[in-house]
Amino acid sequence: MTEPTPPPSLPPSSPHSPPARPGDLVVARPEGLYCPPGNFYIDPWRPVERAVITHAHSDHARIGHGHYLAQADSEGILRTRLGSDIRLQTLAYGEAVEHHGVRLSLHPAGHVLGSAQVRLEQGGRVWVASGDYKTEPDGTCAPFEPVPCDTFITESTFGLPIYRWPTQAALLAEINEWWRRNAEEGRASVLFCYAFGKAQRVLHGVDASIGPIVVHGAVEPLNAVYRAAGVVLPPTVRVTDAGVDARMLKRALVLAPPSSQGTPWMRRFGQYTDAFASGWMQLRGTRRRRGVDRGFVMSDHADWPGLQQAIAGTGAERVLVTHGSVAVMVRWLAENGMDAQGFRTEYGDDDVADKAEAGATTP
Repeated sequence: MTEPTPPPSLPPSSPHSPPARPGDLVVARPEGLYCPPGNFYIDPWRPVERAVITHAHSDHARIGHGHYLAQADSEGILRTRLGSDIRLQTLAYGEAVEHHGVRLSLHPAGHVLGSAQVRLEQGGRVWVASGDYKTEPDGTCAPFEPVPCDTFITESTFGLPIYRWPTQAALLAEINEWWRRNAEEGRASVLFCYAFGKAQRVLHGVDASIGPIVVHGAVEPLNAVYRAAGVVLPPTVRVTDAGVDARMLKRALVLAPPSSQGTPWMRRFGQYTDAFASGWMQLRGTRRRRGVDRGFVMSDHADWPGLQQAIAGTGAERVLVTHGSVAVMVRWLAENGMDAQGFRTEYGDDDVADKAEAGATTP
């Protein structure tokens, strides 16, 4: 990173996180995950001078940092969400920069456009902070690559054996069948999905010959960024665009963030059927609580086998587990002979980003 500054005194350790060991390249601090020798943070949740951002979901990329470093493909999303004037430095995948003696590079995480794992190297030690990741390629972002390391910091959002995703092909076949049947019956198909990541996965993979595709105002600006990055998406319109009428809407697939459910915006679609796309649809009862007609099991995070595969692929002897089913994952790792501990963080559900975006965007 540019403009090095001398490291300040270290802030106190974050509560409920393991004590740092001598030589640790990442420790938990009240502001976020901190690299002491490099004097920078990874996805900090409080304002800091230097932040390395793994991806642009709002629980990982927050306003108020003095300097941002992120993967090049994430620039459009970050500037859309955080402001065009943020001090942002970008790196291509695999490109390295040295800061205070720490060699830093970014590697594909397969989560969303521009998502990256952060590789840190100093004195022969290698740490990797994964951010959020998914192991099955989906065509909308660079696919996950395991990065060999000594210590791996992993998420565990879906770190329970019950979570096992259908293949991308099987999932899209289900969505196409549902949409086609509704179109034949003259009803709009409203699919609630996160505006950044899931919406573009659906667009990239569905059969656009079935009918028109309408998107919420929170989705379309992000589609533009994906298209600019070279991701192929079919034509989309907003419900307020010229030429969009009731007859067209009866055959349409409508993509909207979960925060739009139950709002006046939904009245435009008359008699419609709705569905929710989320990894949480794996749980019995979630669809009923969401109040939708159909649930599709779809996540931009690794499932239980994916987490195991990713961790094994690093060859790490030590694993630090962040948000999600931390205790279960730590126990499983320890039972399989690994040095495992949990890190307390403030990362949350991607729905936070959609609520913020939908609240600031005209439908």
